[in-house]
Amino acid sequence: MVSGYVIAESMRTGSRLEGIPLNLTRIERHAVGSATPEQPPVWTMIEFEFAESDAERVATALAEVLEENGGWYSDFLLGDEKLVIFAERVFRYSRDDRDARIEAQAYGRKRGVPDAQLDWVD
Repeated sequence: MVSGYVIAESMRTGSRLEGIPLNLTRIERHAVGSATPEQPPVWTMIEFEFAESDAERVATALAEVLEENGGWYSDFLLGDEKLVIFAERVFRYSRDDRDARIEAQAYGRKRGVPDAQLDWVD
C-alpha cells in the first residue's frame, strides 16, 4: 500500500476525488504558520492508502481536483520514486534525482508555493 493525502482546502470547489479505492487512515486539522494570504490558516489533512497499482490514477485524479491558485500540491512516495502533484501537472522522479526535485520546487514557486511549504521528503 502507498500512503497519500490531500488537503481539503486545496481542492477546487465542486471537484470530487472518486472512482479509486482509497482507505481512509486519518483526518486532522492543523494551524499552518506558513500559509500564504490565499490559503486559510487552518488546513484539513485527509490521509489515505491505496494500492501501488493505482498510483498513476491517484496522481492524475489529484491533479484534476487541486486548486490552480493558492500554491497547493500533494505528494507521495512510490518505492524509489517521488510523485509531486500540482493542479494539472505531475512530477515523477527518482528519489535521488536532485535536479528533478529542484525542477518540481521551481514549478511550485511559480504556482505560489512558499519555500517553507516546499519541504516534502524524498
